[in-house]
Amino acid sequence: MLTEFHRKYQKNIIGYGFLLPFLVMFLIFIVIPIVWGFFISFTSYDLMTEMKWVGFQNYITLFTEDDLFIVALKNTLRFALISGPIGFIASFFFAWVIDQLGHKTLFAMAFYIPSIMSSLAVSVVWLSLFSSNRTGIINNLLLEMGFIDEAISWTIDPKYVMPLVIFISVWMSMGTGFLTNLAGLSTIDRRIYEAGMIDGVQNRFEELILLTLPQMKPQLYFNGIMAIVNSLNVYDLVTQIAGSESADNCALTLTQHMYDYGFVRFELGYASAISVVIMIISIVFGQVVRKLFSSK
Repeated sequence: MLTEFHRKYQKNIIGYGFLLPFLVMFLIFIVIPIVWGFFISFTSYDLMTEMKWVGFQNYITLFTEDDLFIVALKNTLRFALISGPIGFIASFFFAWVIDQLGHKTLFAMAFYIPSIMSSLAVSVVWLSLFSSNRTGIINNLLLEMGFIDEAISWTIDPKYVMPLVIFISVWMSMGTGFLTNLAGLSTIDRRIYEAGMIDGVQNRFEELILLTLPQMKPQLYFNGIMAIVNSLNVYDLVTQIAGSESADNCALTLTQHMYDYGFVRFELGYASAISVVIMIISIVFGQVVRKLFSSK
């Protein structure tokens, strides 16, 4: 009987054996931290004193007493709802256009390089362009051309800080989505387009809507999830461009707020509650993306 069991499940055992290292790492570095963070969010804990159970008090304080949390929540949702869709659509559009042109490798490198650059290196480049004084390249150019009379405070004025961060974030985030979409477009069977022409598809727009997008649902689903995760967890870029304390908290994000409580004030229970809120928002947005791009 043991031999029969071994024969029946031998292939599965070998497969799970190859999968085991990943499962162990996933359990240690993903599942356990999430469960532990969720538990800590119901406590008052600062690493120095004994952990104290407070129930939902951290969450009640977040939504009723913490004005900065509400500001950070609005900023994060604004950032996610603007930069996420723009980066998502732009990465597909450029991939779709370049797929029909030559030199794909060259374009792929040009689009992908910004996504693998550190936010510190990127911020140095963009800060030299959008410096808030007259030495900034953009300000200097606009002054010389007579479009403005005084330097624009790109990284100080609340009117410009968030749009600048969104613009840079979209520029940085398109690389992975672009590469994924380009790979997906390259795998589409070209006979589908020939069949579409026979069935009455008359132009590139109809071809895109009726033939290309349905074939690209797995890639679009992946890119949608990545766009959500990246936009909701923005931290380094905002901190480098606007500083840890932006003017009027115009660029304060949930991740910055969580970092402040977790690694500056060492209120780990409160910081964990903020992280749980970010996780719930990510799950909600993820379900929306799943509904949009589900294979069904």
